[in-house]
Amino acid sequence: MPFSLPDLPYKYNALEPFIDTETMKIHHKKHHKAYVDNLNAAVIRYPELKDKSIEELLTNLDKLPEDIRDVVRNNGGGHYNHSVFWTIMGKQSGKQPNGKLMEDIKNNFGSFESFKTEFKSAASKRFGSGWIWLIKDDNDGKLKITTTANQDSPIMEGIKPILCLDVWEHAYYLKYKNNRGDYVDYWWNVVNWDEVENRYLAIEEKK
Repeated sequence: MPFSLPDLPYKYNALEPFIDTETMKIHHKKHHKAYVDNLNAAVIRYPELKDKSIEELLTNLDKLPEDIRDVVRNNGGGHYNHSVFWTIMGKQSGKQPNGKLMEDIKNNFGSFESFKTEFKSAASKRFGSGWIWLIKDDNDGKLKITTTANQDSPIMEGIKPILCLDVWEHAYYLKYKNNRGDYVDYWWNVVNWDEVENRYLAIEEKK
């Protein structure tokens, strides 16, 4: 099959107590796997697509066969988004970013705490299911917080995300019930800022 479920870069219990083991198992082995399976089922119907990367598919949705376009958008988006999400988490215990990323966060948001407050506000206002993103705007070069519905993501506009948070209920409901705000607050404890910084620097190098 063209796509496969990536292994987590840590054990299912590694993010305890902030994200519980059962949520991680269901989220990865059930939800993410379903996105991969559905994506493969659509793509293998068109041999010319089998060697396309997920980024190529998602940045050219309008060029895909119409009968699989929505399937690729939803399930390909789910596969891409989660593949990023897993890598930007780890057992970090409240570390903060440093280097150029921290410098630019302070320049664009005033302070790291202000950035976190704005990020949480965006998460709280995202109606229904979706994602919260930190991106760098190609037009003005500024860091910005944006949100998308369902499994859409900035990559569909050709923008590689720096940081993302899944706010679908399946990402937090077992532990936090309907309290999305608490989920966001505790999630900062497992952000792998080293990986986020690496993503940012890689994006900067390609500018």
